[in-house]
Amino acid sequence: MKVLVACEFSGIVRDAFAAKGHDAWSCDLLPTERQGNHIQGNVLELLAEHSFDLMIAFPPCTYLCSSGLHWNARRPERERKTTEALMFVHYLLAAPVKRIALENPVGRISTAIRKPDQKIQPYYFGEDASKLTCLWLYGLPPLRPTKDVAPRIVNGKPRWSNQTDSGQNKLGPSEHRSTERARTFPGIANAMADQWG
Repeated sequence: MKVLVACEFSGIVRDAFAAKGHDAWSCDLLPTERQGNHIQGNVLELLAEHSFDLMIAFPPCTYLCSSGLHWNARRPERERKTTEALMFVHYLLAAPVKRIALENPVGRISTAIRKPDQKIQPYYFGEDASKLTCLWLYGLPPLRPTKDVAPRIVNGKPRWSNQTDSGQNKLGPSEHRSTERARTFPGIANAMADQWG
């Protein structure tokens, strides 16, 4: 298949599909971190000019995820950016591609567009990490878990290796935090390639 991984600079999902023999391409405004088929630019322009059999999209979540939406009431310019981010999601979901998966955290997409088809955790796919992620699916089945990773128990509560004992993400505030958290866990990428490829 010809596969587009939209809004991916890491190459992790692209490479998982390429390893299965697919003609896989990533597209992002940022350059790719790994050698491979990558187009640095606007994915909407790419979709207008080329056809794909499958698109997996990772639109930026900065103005969409629940963890940041509380700022919109205090900073009105953020609500405009949330509206723009939702328009981008609409364009991705309306792309002329038969099979689409769109990934994002819990947030505004669920209330403004529709609820997700599936919520997954990295620990369903062999990763020692917790990060609840939503999937909106068109023409694709939900992902089947591949290997559960049990948490450690801290004060009676489950914790995975990417969390502090209080349950917070171990990545503190920094200029690189958003790109670090944007990378797809390899276990999830491999499940996508195995099951959707």
